[in-house]
Amino acid sequence: MWSVILMGLAGILIGGAISFRRQGMSQIVTVSFWVLAGMSLLGAYLLIDSSV
Repeated sequence: MWSVILMGLAGILIGGAISFRRQGMSQIVTVSFWVLAGMSLLGAYLLIDSSV
């Protein structure tokens, strides 16, 4: 269950990163959103891997 929530959160963060990049926001904000999305996907993978 938590892995699905983390994957959804990663999707929202990726969408935010793409949106901020198109709006011309600070590059730090865009990179931080990509990093957080990656961490969320890694957490989801580790939760799936540990439950199998």
